[in-house]
Amino acid sequence: MVAFGKKLKQRQIQEWQEYYIKYKLMKKKVKQYAQQIEVGTQDRGHVLKDFSRMLDNQIETIVLFLLEQQGILASRIAKLGKWHEALQQQPEISQISELREAYRAAGQDLLKLLFFVEINAVGLRKILKKFDKRFGYRFTNYYVKTRANHPYSQLQQVFKHVGIGAVVGAISRNLHELQDRQGSYLSIYDQPALPLQDPVIESVRAAVDRLTHSTNFLNFLAQHALIIQEELPAPIEDHIDDQRYHFMSLVLNLANTFLYMVNTYIIVPTADDYSLSLGAAATVCGVVIGAMAVAQVFSSVYFSAWSNKSYFRPLVFSSIVLLVGNTFYALAYDIHSIWVLLFGRLLCGFGSARAVNRRYISDCVPLKLRMQASAAFVSASALGMACGPALAALLQTNFKIYKLTFNQNTLPGWVMAVAWLIYLIWLWFTFKEPPHEVEETHIPQESNDVENDTLERGLKQPLLLTSEDISEEKQDEDTDQDCDESEESADESRRPATSIRSAYRLLTPSVKVQLLIYFMLKYVMEVLLSESSVVTTYYFNWSTSSVAIFLACLGLTVLPVNIIVGSYISNMFEDRQILLASEIMVLFGILLSFNMFFPYSVPQYVCSGLLVFVSAEVLEGVNLSLLSRVMSSRLSRGTYNGGLLSTEAGTIARVIADATITLAGYLGQSRLLNITLLPSLIVCISSIISTCYTYNSLY
Repeated sequence: MVAFGKKLKQRQIQEWQEYYIKYKLMKKKVKQYAQQIEVGTQDRGHVLKDFSRMLDNQIETIVLFLLEQQGILASRIAKLGKWHEALQQQPEISQISELREAYRAAGQDLLKLLFFVEINAVGLRKILKKFDKRFGYRFTNYYVKTRANHPYSQLQQVFKHVGIGAVVGAISRNLHELQDRQGSYLSIYDQPALPLQDPVIESVRAAVDRLTHSTNFLNFLAQHALIIQEELPAPIEDHIDDQRYHFMSLVLNLANTFLYMVNTYIIVPTADDYSLSLGAAATVCGVVIGAMAVAQVFSSVYFSAWSNKSYFRPLVFSSIVLLVGNTFYALAYDIHSIWVLLFGRLLCGFGSARAVNRRYISDCVPLKLRMQASAAFVSASALGMACGPALAALLQTNFKIYKLTFNQNTLPGWVMAVAWLIYLIWLWFTFKEPPHEVEETHIPQESNDVENDTLERGLKQPLLLTSEDISEEKQDEDTDQDCDESEESADESRRPATSIRSAYRLLTPSVKVQLLIYFMLKYVMEVLLSESSVVTTYYFNWSTSSVAIFLACLGLTVLPVNIIVGSYISNMFEDRQILLASEIMVLFGILLSFNMFFPYSVPQYVCSGLLVFVSAEVLEGVNLSLLSRVMSSRLSRGTYNGGLLSTEAGTIARVIADATITLAGYLGQSRLLNITLLPSLIVCISSIISTCYTYNSLY
């Protein structure tokens, strides 16, 4: 990760250099304050007053320059308006085209202005964090509260954008009117449902959205994909060549995600019955379900490495392996072999291309669409998780064709084999392989900066720090010391991790705790889902359809829960508060699940399962949202990226959970529930203790 001061210098618009926040100067001032307080030549009160005054002056300089540039843009647009009016009287095609380009040029200058505001907002937030860390004082809280609504303060002017909104509206309206209306006499105001598709306006609106945080839910949901962003917004130009983006290829990428999640969960309601029919114990379903996760531990690495060179070939390979794996899974019934069944599931795990799915979005989707594509990736996964068990509930039939049996156990395999065959044909004729860059030189510049999320929330949660911010600052502090090193050292610090070990070294203590939390929630959810069929059959005599409906209902809660958290709860509470509260709710759900003193009942099981699953979903959303902001930007690219680390943590948790179910089965089904819940309880308590300890040590 390159020091912020160096990045700020590199990305400044040179002619506006004197109006940027003086980050290096203020950083040196903070160090001077610390030395003066240490030797006793300065008291804390004077330092706070002096630093506040310096910040006020910096913000005032930024805001006044912003207003000046808005005025210049407004004057340009007014002149263009007169030109436009004259052309309406005497239209000339050449001049209309020239005028349209002039409006687009004004839009590009507006983008530069938005980038100016955004980069200063990041600098302001970082210097406040640095001051808090240096002096152990929540100065940010004090500064924001005293300046947020004060009539003399310019702080919130950075985020209100009233003038910018007017400029955007003027450019948009005029570009709309300059489009070929084919003789229509309708006003543009008579057709509000027809948005302008001009790329400049779309980019401007995306930049305004980032600053005002008006896309709360989409942004929150997109962070679940854990596509790590660069620390600073990029220059105005989109570094992803438009030729690399192909809409149908993106759809195919998302379809792969959806089908894989369906493939994962379609067998859960029937895995115990299938194991029994092959002469194994019902609890062997843990191994059957977990075999896919075991293989995924390895497939995630080689698919991530393969995506450095191609996207099409790994997706083709994934489809073929999954087609063959599902065929073996279905044939195991007639062959009467549990080993063929397990081999089929292992093959399905070896076909997991989720690393490719993430990488394609990160590398090949333009910045203005990347957040929506990431949110679509998460939505496809959630929908697949719900559709898998629901589809299993529909496959309740039994018939034979020649020597092949088609029943509730084998039909999931046959249906998914056919689905992957259709997908493979669709992929072969439709997918467009984008050109690849060499990994070492591929340094994506991304303007969708998630790092400054807290600051960009503006009036709702301005500049408030979380413990994750502070842990990130520890990482940034180390790099700031090398701000004046050679360019060669800077290039070295940008290189992606070259191994799991080097990637692990880039993780701060709080990030490791968050990966532990991710491990915990995946473990708890896998125990709940994988043993649901065995537990409900033993205690309640549920049919396969009942189990499938229950699991499908759990899966359908994913998107509504994320809407509530992303749109409302995350704006009312700090992320660390939601994180800890969710862990405690998971703990309560686990305790409620135990069969101890009273006869086990359906309401107890359903309520406890719903509490555990929903709390874990809330926890996963907040946890991945934090991880996407505080992981090193070096983990945003390369084979060993942040997405791979989180996938490996979650997959290992699922493997251990499924192995626990099978091992506990040897002690009898009557003890299965409590024995599998005990490790869940221990892991959950450990994560809560780690969370509390980490936060207390950081504050």
